[in-house]
Amino acid sequence: MKHRGRHRRRRRGQALRAVLTGTALALTAAATLISASQATVADDPGPLKPLAAADTAKLRLQERPVPRRTLDRLASGMGRPVGVDSVLRSADRTLRTAAECAADDRDSLPVAPEPERAYCWDPADTAVPDWRTASVTTSADADDDGLWGEHRVVLAGATHRGTDGPAAGRDLARVAFVDADDPARLAYRWVLLVVPTADGRDYRGLSSQVSGMVWYQDKLLVTTATGRADALYVYDLNRIQRTTVDGTAIGRVPGGWSADGHRYVMPAVAAYRYPTGRCTATGSPCPGTISLDRGTAPDSLVVGEETAAGSDRRARLWRYAFGSDPARSGLLATDAAGRADAVEAYTTRAAGIRGLLSYRPPGSARPVWYLGHPPGDLDGHGSLWRQDTEGARSARCGSDAAHHCWAEDAGSLSYAQRTGEVWSVTDRMLFAVPLTAIDRSLG
Repeated sequence: MKHRGRHRRRRRGQALRAVLTGTALALTAAATLISASQATVADDPGPLKPLAAADTAKLRLQERPVPRRTLDRLASGMGRPVGVDSVLRSADRTLRTAAECAADDRDSLPVAPEPERAYCWDPADTAVPDWRTASVTTSADADDDGLWGEHRVVLAGATHRGTDGPAAGRDLARVAFVDADDPARLAYRWVLLVVPTADGRDYRGLSSQVSGMVWYQDKLLVTTATGRADALYVYDLNRIQRTTVDGTAIGRVPGGWSADGHRYVMPAVAAYRYPTGRCTATGSPCPGTISLDRGTAPDSLVVGEETAAGSDRRARLWRYAFGSDPARSGLLATDAAGRADAVEAYTTRAAGIRGLLSYRPPGSARPVWYLGHPPGDLDGHGSLWRQDTEGARSARCGSDAAHHCWAEDAGSLSYAQRTGEVWSVTDRMLFAVPLTAIDRSLG
């Protein structure tokens, strides 16, 4: 949603600008797809390498639940919590189909493969370009039937990056609850993410970059800011609270509760923390993006390490199993001491990972990993690679057959098994691409 000057400069793939008719995309210039086996060594991240067992201890997380009495006291002060349906019924903004979006917005979409569906945000959001959308998850993650109750829902996470106004410097995080029942008309409402105070009498805004999130059962797991001991925050979709004061303050104020103009807040119910302290390049890794893998037993959370674009340091990829205890719905599997250990881990030469999926094709003995990352100079379209322990492949496009065919400023990835769609975001667009189309583009 953030319009920056560099987006108006001529980009390498601008000759391949996507123009939409209805919800279908047609490229103005054909993409030449070439096997990534022809990639240069510098481009190709190569095969995944299993992480040494001695190094997986750095991936351990400690679960830290918010006490039930704290959450109940907050609910007692604010009023009875509401659920997802209440937020969807109050949707006050509409996503426009791509044909209605500005050309600069459409330029941020993937060149190859083409998105099947794409939308841009309501003008009320783009008029004040201080929020950057970088993560997505859907009701297909939450439940294997693809629905939450009777609704098909998309959640998109955004972080405030503005330098002016009351929210400047607070790095607030919020989530768009998108009613996706009608593909031609997606309506949404923003919910601010907050953290309760220890006594449950107030809350503060979550100051974090939400670069990844996963909605699993009734919980929403989101990544935290780089350099923290907390790796993930956990939110309960049944504990959404209404605010009563429309102001710029966040928390309890004279006359009620405020949330920087947001009608709803969602208080954290738990966090996962590294026992060793802050994440670092050589110690516990900083999570950059996350997604859900329903192809494992049990279902698992996959995590990609935050590294700088263009870095030559190998990034870590790993997964945690979700628990099966109904009393702990949506939480990771932990031991008696509340510790969650990685059940699989690799390293990759892919740098600046912005999107991550793990998927086991039918009949395959092992999963393949899809990694999206930006160009080294952070300007222009990124690339999307399919990697396993044998090698990597990526689409190539344009007259110079470059690998920069994926979205510009791309965010996290979310796979909907029933529809076969992979959802993602740029900082201005929400879009879906069939996984089969991604695989075809890779050769």
